[in-house]
Amino acid sequence: MKEKTGMIYEDVKKCVDEVINYVGKNITFCMPLALGKPILFINELYRRAKEDPEINLKIITALALEKPKGHTELEKRFLTPLSDRVFAGVLEFDYMLDFRAGKLPKNVEVFEFFSKAGGYLNNPVAQQNHLATNYTHATRDAIALGANVFGQLVGYKELSGKTMYSMACNTDVCIEAVKALKDKRALGEKVAIIGEANKNMPFMYGDAVVEADTYDMILQGPQYDYELFCPPKDPVALSDHMIGINVSTLIKDGGTIQVGIGALGDAIVSGLIMRNEHNDLYQEVLGKAGIMKRYEKLISTWGDTGVFQKGLYGSSEMFVDAFMQMYKSKILKRKVFDSIPLMKLINEGKLTADNIPSDIIDQLIEMRALHSKLNEEDFTFLTEYGILKKGLTYENGSIIDGTTSYSTNMNDEKSRIEIKKLLGKELLKGQVILGAFFLGPKAFYQALNDMSEEERQLFGMSGVEKVNQLYGGEELRTLQRKDARFVNTGMVASVLGAIASDQLEDGRVVSGIGGQYNFVAMGHVLPDARVIMMIKSTKGYGKSLKSNIVFSYGHCSVPKHLRDIIVTEYGIADVRSKPEKEVIAEMIKIADSRFQNQLLDQAKKAGKIPMDYEIPEEYRNNTPQKITALLRPYQENGVFQSFPFGTDLTEDDAVLGGALKSLKRLSAGNPLKMVGGVLHEFFRPIPESTHRHIERMKLLNPSTIKERILRKTVVFALRNNNSLPKAAPHQMHVTNRSKAE
Repeated sequence: MKEKTGMIYEDVKKCVDEVINYVGKNITFCMPLALGKPILFINELYRRAKEDPEINLKIITALALEKPKGHTELEKRFLTPLSDRVFAGVLEFDYMLDFRAGKLPKNVEVFEFFSKAGGYLNNPVAQQNHLATNYTHATRDAIALGANVFGQLVGYKELSGKTMYSMACNTDVCIEAVKALKDKRALGEKVAIIGEANKNMPFMYGDAVVEADTYDMILQGPQYDYELFCPPKDPVALSDHMIGINVSTLIKDGGTIQVGIGALGDAIVSGLIMRNEHNDLYQEVLGKAGIMKRYEKLISTWGDTGVFQKGLYGSSEMFVDAFMQMYKSKILKRKVFDSIPLMKLINEGKLTADNIPSDIIDQLIEMRALHSKLNEEDFTFLTEYGILKKGLTYENGSIIDGTTSYSTNMNDEKSRIEIKKLLGKELLKGQVILGAFFLGPKAFYQALNDMSEEERQLFGMSGVEKVNQLYGGEELRTLQRKDARFVNTGMVASVLGAIASDQLEDGRVVSGIGGQYNFVAMGHVLPDARVIMMIKSTKGYGKSLKSNIVFSYGHCSVPKHLRDIIVTEYGIADVRSKPEKEVIAEMIKIADSRFQNQLLDQAKKAGKIPMDYEIPEEYRNNTPQKITALLRPYQENGVFQSFPFGTDLTEDDAVLGGALKSLKRLSAGNPLKMVGGVLHEFFRPIPESTHRHIERMKLLNPSTIKERILRKTVVFALRNNNSLPKAAPHQMHVTNRSKAE
């Protein structure tokens, strides 16, 4: 490896040559999760390992982004044209293609500490190679496994005549990983640090900005400007929207929020935007749902239902499109600053980001944040944060404004009065969010790229060692993260308040713990914070229907002694600081009513709740029908939409995709009904309204019996999901016999 760092390479083959020649053939390659992977570099490194069995390649990463391909023939017919359109220009990971096909060579191993939920449930190799590690420990564990090569995707641009690089979408483990590898190098070990520069990557600020010498080699050129992976949004069901409304009442104006990616994150933000922009309608929904009546004390103490005057600050490992939507709606607007004295004054209401009081310097001197005779360090602080206006200089103990000199001796009353002339109008260097990585749809990346540099600097990026915990900056981070609400998702909750989020009872990993532990821990350490865990009350359909609120479960991600607030579509269970009999009662109240009696009987049998306890009548109607009856009329008037913030899917994609998804649930929960429904379709004509969907699936003119069955299955899927428009009879039937088969 050449001694000079920050070398630019256009040829990825030459870059990989140098890495192998220097490090050797035992390579443990690490790269960040999700979007930040250097695709061309890892593809070439993997190709070499396939060609040369003497290379021993270990890949340590998380969340490999894959174009959707489907498993069944119907799924493949639906997803192929969708994937070709939405993911045009997006490159694939060759090692993942081989991994999925079972063709990974023996000299290559893949270890992930987080994966797409459910993506590896039936893959023994992935299950055996899973790394159970907290997000904040991922770098430590990668180093322990012998990491000697690191690579990431970066953005770049000219700043003050110099090419600068941004870790952009993944500062998460990258800041710490680069440092750890350089520490290994200082001990005499051979390591390589690679950047792959992509012009399409939004150039983010905060701790993300680095110089070229951060990396040993940087791959840069037109071939590296490929399209970024942009997952379409998941549809938000009515039950998801209800969870979002429940959570929205727990978010305090002037506080801090953390949310994740996916339908539930969008549901929360949709609820918050309704609260902020259509508060009358929001209050109406709360009233009809009985939320204020049931949880008035909890909401008045810890939450809020008014519009956002002060706004929220985002503190979240995932900077996702939901935050962008809050920013556009003027909810994400509370600025924080990396200054303890400024944050103290702001939190005490003595200072605001857009209004610098005339006595600000007096206040800071009283706090001992400044010297009574301002020195150069004090001057730098005051100008850096905009307390003193731009264009001033500090010379020989005086502040110079053009040709006028001002004394820095604040013990002198005249000097204190004079220096007020130099005050700025608003604070600088504020941020509305601190994130560790981002991922989202095309519109999200475009919104970031379209921003001015000044506006984009509101969105700070840093490593998980800062974002996900308090250590190392406890006082400042506590001040910044006031009234924090750390909102996470779990799969299963026990009636005692324990949560399973990442693994099934049989040991199979569903995803990984990620940063959940960190946010739960922070939520219990910060005095005004709460941890909100969202659980969908049930899973499955028909005979496979199960409650996600259970008496006990064979795995635990968040133990019961860290229980706090748990939310389902049926309500809010505040279970912090309560004895177990009350915890159980609260949890049963938010369970689906089809399972409440069973849960209560189990609790009584175990002696965990009084034998004479009965579920209050007002909580005995927790059914999907109740939620549908409440929210459907609003949905028909444009509220509680499946894609509240738009989608890359076409209307036909959404209709057909929803129908096939419902069919999949039906086949698992009631296969006889599905088979019977498909058979019945053979005795019915095919509605004309389904033709465009059938044609999209390339089944309009079936050539085999199998294709005819598939065609009828698609029609049944649409009918079963109520996706057929109500049209006149002559529009609904096909007279041609071949099309009616």
